[in-house]
Amino acid sequence: MQAQQNYQELQAISRVLHNIFLDYPSEQSIQELVNDHIGEIWPELTQSTQNQQGRALIQQFSEQWNPNLINEVKLDYGQLFFGPGTPKAMPWGSVYLGEQNIINDESTVELKRFYQQFGISFDLKYNQPLDHLALFYAVIDQLLTQMIAEPDNNVAKEALIILLQQHMLPWSGRCLELAIEHAETDFYKGITLLANDFQTVLADTLNVIPMPKRLFK
Repeated sequence: MQAQQNYQELQAISRVLHNIFLDYPSEQSIQELVNDHIGEIWPELTQSTQNQQGRALIQQFSEQWNPNLINEVKLDYGQLFFGPGTPKAMPWGSVYLGEQNIINDESTVELKRFYQQFGISFDLKYNQPLDHLALFYAVIDQLLTQMIAEPDNNVAKEALIILLQQHMLPWSGRCLELAIEHAETDFYKGITLLANDFQTVLADTLNVIPMPKRLFK
């Protein structure tokens, strides 16, 4: 029963993170998070320092939020994850795992094979490399949803463990570390702290030790 409750908290977080990291924020998307009191209701999980700091920053941002700040938040998303210029915390796995620091490299091809093997697919509104951090959160959401609905579904659990161990966790912590370092708003500094905490708790919950891989960024 406790495992199911943990999965439900983690599934809810993964869905929120997918939406936040996938695209530029809008006035509406930020307002919805503020209206939902996201800093107050975010699960405490293991009450780590990262979790406490992240929730405090999001709460602080929410208290100061007004629509005139949207451009500041958009600029922060751009410099961290999109551009123009080289993003400070590039959200594509192949940039970290490949010596050439390019998107759609060999690690992306391996990830595509893995998704085909387990029948995992996306309905994307625009073309995006499969190893974008936000898409990993979407797959985690899918697999945890299956595990909650079918507790004996070992295929979904196996897929999630492989996804984390081999394809995501070897590099995603570095991406979030860079985002925490370079974020210029309380919103993105807070949310990346919470994302890093989420990944740690998810790995601990499933007893996953990331495969050691050399990072090139």
